[in-house]
Amino acid sequence: MDAYRTPDERFDDLPGYPFAPHYLEQDGLRLHYLDEGSGPPVLLLHGEPTWSYLYRKVIPQLTPTARALAPDYLGFGRSDKPLRLEDYSYDRHTASIRRLVEELDLHDLTIVVQDWGGPIGLRLAVEQPERVARLVIMNTGIGAGRPPSDEWLRFRAFVRRHGAELVPGRLVRISCVQPLDDVVEDAYSAPWPVPESKAGVLAFPEHVPTEPEHPNTPALLALRESLGRWEKPALVLFSDSDPIFSPHVAEQIAAHIPGALEPEIVAGAGHFLQEDKGEEIGARIARFVATEL
Repeated sequence: MDAYRTPDERFDDLPGYPFAPHYLEQDGLRLHYLDEGSGPPVLLLHGEPTWSYLYRKVIPQLTPTARALAPDYLGFGRSDKPLRLEDYSYDRHTASIRRLVEELDLHDLTIVVQDWGGPIGLRLAVEQPERVARLVIMNTGIGAGRPPSDEWLRFRAFVRRHGAELVPGRLVRISCVQPLDDVVEDAYSAPWPVPESKAGVLAFPEHVPTEPEHPNTPALLALRESLGRWEKPALVLFSDSDPIFSPHVAEQIAAHIPGALEPEIVAGAGHFLQEDKGEEIGARIARFVATEL
């Protein structure tokens, strides 16, 4: 499979990102992940169009008492980036994260999800529940067969319109509530210096099953059904200012999952709440991980 590998120097001296890279080879492709601290493992899954940089404020809150692992999906961050849109799929993304969890032999796992991390990480949880102790669900959806929201349809149209000229950091910036420095915007864009590197970013919106006939609809409906039987602890942690996944979605998810706590809403945060309120979120997740089951 032809793939682009972002030059290492693109990741030198990124603000707030001092973490050492780790890699796992998968079928000739290199999957990157962060591995910081020790203790019960916490898997931090990003969404679109971000990468492990999104969790740079969360990780230091976890590492005094937990092991924080933050992978970059294939096509994102420091991971290799297949060049064709058809090289990406929901099943392939899920399988690559499952292989990471299996090869690192993670147990007593807390899976933290946001955006596309939800369909990927929650599917991993229901398919391998023996490895998973807790869930943290942030700004994502568990439906299928219809668009998540009108705002999401506008986002998909935006990605289609800009194509390979899309600037991921700029999209993160306009989605945040708190001010974002120029150097941080540039850091979010660092993995994609050339148009051919962006196939994974362009593919993700097309994988959202916005109609019943979409090929991913059955898998996500099955995921939703399985979560309706999930009785282990689940923290539903949404922001107050996300036009795609509102606090009402948080209430629906918490009502659907038997093990879910009452949803908590983070003030002053948008879709990328890890960027807007990362330290606060990290501290809350650390307390949740430390809670006796």
